[in-house]
Amino acid sequence: MTEPAGETAPEAPEAVAPLDEPAEEAVAEPVAEPAEDVREGAGAAGPAAESGETAESATPDAAAEAGTDAETGTAQASDTPELSDAQAELAAQRELRARIEARKAEKEGPVASGAKLSGTAADLLAAVRAVEGGSAAGSAFYEAPEPAPRRPAPEAAPAMTVRPPAQSAAPLPAPGTTAAVREVLARGGAPESLAGQVAAVLGEGAAGALGEDPWQLLAVPGVRPEQADGFARSLLGAACGPDDPRRTVALTVWLLEQAALQGHTALELQALRAGLARHTVSDPDKAVEVAVSEGAVLVFQEEQEGTAEEPGTDEEESAEPAEAAEAPAAPVLLGLDRYALAEESLADGLARLVRTATADTWEGAELDRAAGEHGLVLHTGGEAARAEPVALVAAARERGLRALVAVHSEDARRALAAAGADAVTVAALLSGTAGPGRDEEGAFALDVLAVLDAPQLDVETAAMLVESLPDGCRLVLSGDPEVLGAPGAGRVFTDALAARVCPRIASRVPDPGPLGELVSGIGVGELNQVEAPGKEVVIVPVRDAGEAVHRTVQLVADSVPRAIGVPSEQTQVVTVGHGGSAGTRALNAALKQRLNPGPGRFGGYDPGDRVAYAPVPGRTVTGTVVSADAEGLRLRCGDEDVLVPKDRVDSALRHGWALTAHQAAGTRWPAVVAVLPGDAAAGLSRAWVYTAFGRAERHLSVVHGVDQALPRAVAEGIAPERTTRLRPLLEGLLATPEE
Repeated sequence: MTEPAGETAPEAPEAVAPLDEPAEEAVAEPVAEPAEDVREGAGAAGPAAESGETAESATPDAAAEAGTDAETGTAQASDTPELSDAQAELAAQRELRARIEARKAEKEGPVASGAKLSGTAADLLAAVRAVEGGSAAGSAFYEAPEPAPRRPAPEAAPAMTVRPPAQSAAPLPAPGTTAAVREVLARGGAPESLAGQVAAVLGEGAAGALGEDPWQLLAVPGVRPEQADGFARSLLGAACGPDDPRRTVALTVWLLEQAALQGHTALELQALRAGLARHTVSDPDKAVEVAVSEGAVLVFQEEQEGTAEEPGTDEEESAEPAEAAEAPAAPVLLGLDRYALAEESLADGLARLVRTATADTWEGAELDRAAGEHGLVLHTGGEAARAEPVALVAAARERGLRALVAVHSEDARRALAAAGADAVTVAALLSGTAGPGRDEEGAFALDVLAVLDAPQLDVETAAMLVESLPDGCRLVLSGDPEVLGAPGAGRVFTDALAARVCPRIASRVPDPGPLGELVSGIGVGELNQVEAPGKEVVIVPVRDAGEAVHRTVQLVADSVPRAIGVPSEQTQVVTVGHGGSAGTRALNAALKQRLNPGPGRFGGYDPGDRVAYAPVPGRTVTGTVVSADAEGLRLRCGDEDVLVPKDRVDSALRHGWALTAHQAAGTRWPAVVAVLPGDAAAGLSRAWVYTAFGRAERHLSVVHGVDQALPRAVAEGIAPERTTRLRPLLEGLLATPEE
């Protein structure tokens, strides 16, 4: 974000009482949403520029700017990377993933829709099959306009090695492998500290593979194309160029991986071409063709059903030319096999639950009746609506069924426990550390599973969860569709809702109080004025980012504890992004100086520091630093003691007084300070505001410097959609003729 020139704060309506500070003005007008947070860049082969982007991007180059960071739990360079603290969880997930892959391998092809491809997509798929069969080269099947002249690859260029998809946690590499990789890195002028990560990602023989194909350095999270290009030039000299096929394949995979950081499970062909062109690839069509032929990426074109004739259409309308009634061709999509596998597995698993459930008559609320009759039910609503699936599980247990509630975060689990309802986190359920055991086939001993916070499910986690449910089990996915999506790839809940292949039950229970009224209005695009006699909502106008940081610290340290009665440790700051003058870095530095000053003698942290820890990619937990020793940094996260190994402190940990909305999703605090400096205006969206404001239970302070961008974002600021394949897959498997 850039430093604003100075905005004028909106006038403060009289409906909300101010805090007891003269400089703060109360406003009944709720604050609008910034767009989805972009994952922060963390360069591995060189210093990464701070990214101020806050809006989710639908193009690969914008995704590329995001890089990786502690929010996604990317490991940093190390000779011998430590295994994650969630080792048992990851081992269980890898074992389950192996079973899923074995099951998928029995099918004819990688994707069910592949047999129905047409046009360019069919040609690309033909290239793959021809090359696999040895009958032809991929280029013989690819029809495209005459390509622009490009620099030919050197004749002596070795065959490309397609790198495997990145794993959540890599096994420890052999010492000899790491030493050999370190030598290759040194020859190419790359940091030798990357050796451990390269060896872990590329496995045995990593040194030889890297020497033959230097662009495989892009397999290391955080390495950028320009860094890999410099490494390749140092190793190969004049024997490489921008259109070297090894480079174009690696770039194609890298662009798709960066898009996955933004939530996409695939990219449209045109977007991928554009991303390649931005990285000086002179013939993007040829590059895509080679990547498909090498098996590095998969190509899809979902079949589009003809539009059904609406009732009441008269003969005159139906006599229009046939070509006018034809639906536009489905876009050609390209994606990585890991996400294609997950979406296919998830669609198959949901269809299996729908088909194997035995309809029964359950008395009770609408949700209970729907769950009794169907194997898959979607439930939508705000915070107050969470009580409905919890009640459903309690009623199912009274019927003698094995029923369970799963939530996204440990904080949500503790909140339910405080209300007298037991639950487990999805991560703990998959790892086997909580919930029922598994049978010999890997299925849970469950008859009913209700998953709260369903919008936070990424496609890979959802696939593993559904694959673990036995035939006949009833699955209820419950959540608020207006919140920001999952930090991982996919939009499972949104796609399932849009597919209309199962009952969708909308809760009629409104969220209570001024905060509930405010957030509900934002959800439908209205920034309503609310009466807040108890100072539930307060607007604090600011002129620039510097004042925003000052006022935020003042609110957390003084105003909210004194006027509202919520202590600083129960007040959470939520801002748009990590970078910028009022991003998480700047705010956390200022809050530490005020709330827990210290020299940062333990890798930048001191006992008592509030932190955000990412034990595995896509999952953030908050805690407090307790101590440090030779093994690493010791935290207290809720009721658990956590050890963060020394090698993972830089990559998996950051100060946590201020979080992004993505990090805060799925958790609520007694008080929240939402920071909207003027330079955040471009990042505002309805979903961001809805999510950030909805984290507050009792009090919300809005540090507001975006002027009219706030109501405009609430009314018009729709976050960019993610490109996924789950919806058409579900429609193809479960849609009925009348649908």
